Amino acid sequence: MAATLSDEVYQRGAGLGCCLSIAPGLTGPAAPRGRPAMSIIEQADCRRSTFSLSRADERAIDVVIDLLRPARRLLFITGAGLSADSGLPTYRGRDGVYRAGVTTCHGLTIEQALSGPMLAARPEITWHYLFELERSARGGVPNRGHRVIAEMESYFDAVWTVTQNVDGLHSRAGSRQVLDVHGDLHDLLCTQCDYKVTVPDYADLALPPLCPRCQGILRPTVVLFGEQVPEEKLDRMWYEFGVGFDVVFSVGTSSLFEYIAAPVELARAAGIATVEINPETTAVTSEVDVKISGRAASVLDLLWERYLVGWPWW
Repeated sequence: MAATLSDEVYQRGAGLGCCLSIAPGLTGPAAPRGRPAMSIIEQADCRRSTFSLSRADERAIDVVIDLLRPARRLLFITGAGLSADSGLPTYRGRDGVYRAGVTTCHGLTIEQALSGPMLAARPEITWHYLFELERSARGGVPNRGHRVIAEMESYFDAVWTVTQNVDGLHSRAGSRQVLDVHGDLHDLLCTQCDYKVTVPDYADLALPPLCPRCQGILRPTVVLFGEQVPEEKLDRMWYEFGVGFDVVFSVGTSSLFEYIAAPVELARAAGIATVEINPETTAVTSEVDVKISGRAASVLDLLWERYLVGWPWW
């Protein structure tokens, strides 16, 4: 069954972008391949790690380090909580850009305004709120959590990131194996021809933006309400899952979508180590082996700093 974004799930707190076994023949953690040098600021960030964790969370970090020592393939599933540490607002919830039950200035629910049918019928309305979303994320830069995940790609045989976020921060941090299952606000395509373009922001776009080739309406690759999540990205996620992961991380996501929770649940059932990093209780908290109740960027920073103290592990 094709996965779609439903009103019910969004009303429970998720949002557009939600600000997704050992492989045979592998023989141990890979040596770092071209790890980029950290700036002075990043080195200071890495050393500070002064945030407070409970004793249980401190022990949990030690457990995760033990899980990572023999690991060769990792899966990270990330959500709005990670991008929130870059100062980006979440789209739903108490402090979100949009609040449940509140109509927009066009007299519509946000689910109606940011929907596929509305884009087809009244593109200027949908684009009005796409502009708002992009403006709220403009200027955001990858935080230490994004950079840690990107750095891990140089230390393990494979590190895949399935993200619900539409801000593109994982790729900007340097991650190469990213499946942005809800798309990217910055990647635009024409609804009438094969024109595509990537833009840094929407500052120079018309409302609505038109294709320079055929004058058709442009749209971002994000999944709007009522639209299907791209099958090819979910297929790739499940293909990699079949190859095998040693540890599956759920980071900064409430895991309300079935295709986001399922990898964690199936990993646990298959005996694959599962870790959640989230200050809140979520749909997968009861399913994971290790729970760390802290903010995503800070926990990943500390976890990686401690892991590298003993590296290499053989």
